[in-house]
Amino acid sequence: MLNKVIIVANLTKDPESRQTNNGTSVCKLGLAINRKWKDKEGNPVEEATFVDCDVWGKTADFCRDYLRKGFKVFIEGRLKMDTWQDQKTGQNRSRLGLVAESVQNMTPKQQQPPLFPEARQ
Repeated sequence: MLNKVIIVANLTKDPESRQTNNGTSVCKLGLAINRKWKDKEGNPVEEATFVDCDVWGKTADFCRDYLRKGFKVFIEGRLKMDTWQDQKTGQNRSRLGLVAESVQNMTPKQQQPPLFPEARQ
């Protein structure tokens, strides 16, 4: 089986970073994947798909230190289905997300705000 995803997306919020009990970095990214096309009448149509993304290890450290809301990123990863039981309703819930294996910043330098990684920790 093959589970491989390659996307270009915009960050919808600043990366949310934490560490596991054993010290592994984890970063959560909110992504907006935009699509534009023209309908049958030639009118422009835009669609955004919102996806949650988990990043682990050194790649998570990179995201924490060098990415911000609005940045464009190139991500390679895999799909993952999260399932849980809603504590209020008792209903089973699920959400399809992305686990990143590599993340590259595609935002041009001149469009990036100054970064101070030591201040983000």
